[in-house]
Amino acid sequence: MTNVTLLNHQDAPVVFETAEAESGLIAIATLNAPKSLNALNYDMIQLLEPQLRKWADDEAVAMVILKGAGEKAFCAGGDVVSLHKAMSTGEPANYIEDFFTLEYKLDYLIHCYEKPILLWGNGIVMGGGLGLMAGASHRVVTETSRIAMPELTIGLYPDVGGSYFLHKMPEQVGLFLGLTAASIN
Repeated sequence: MTNVTLLNHQDAPVVFETAEAESGLIAIATLNAPKSLNALNYDMIQLLEPQLRKWADDEAVAMVILKGAGEKAFCAGGDVVSLHKAMSTGEPANYIEDFFTLEYKLDYLIHCYEKPILLWGNGIVMGGGLGLMAGASHRVVTETSRIAMPELTIGLYPDVGGSYFLHKMPEQVGLFLGLTAASIN
């Protein structure tokens, strides 16, 4: 890859870039909240969905890479801090419903994406991060990857497509992961 072009600001919640390759442009979306382990927040979802649609319609874009900033995590899941705050205060109204509606629409878009999406699952890949990973056409894990659906530990069930991909795992491993919130590497 050569000639990387920044499409937005380097401090944005999701940094968008393109890189020239022999087969066309490679589009790169980087979740950019390393201090929160790239926890998927409302702003990230609102940025990702339209940009992925734009790249889907761009004939010059051959593939998309989705990754996380920093070395510790691709995505530690949904931003439970903002969800808890909204639940506690009721502000903003409908925040939780809107968050999950947009998150699931994003997951569905990735599942149905007509161009290759390579997801770089380095470090922590949990909850909502695993939901993003499950839909990508190409998934890469590294020696530091830790994968889990930890929602059970805060009273939720494994969502973001967990009922779809957990049952596809061999020898009831998915059932074990869904019932225990254990992590795997």
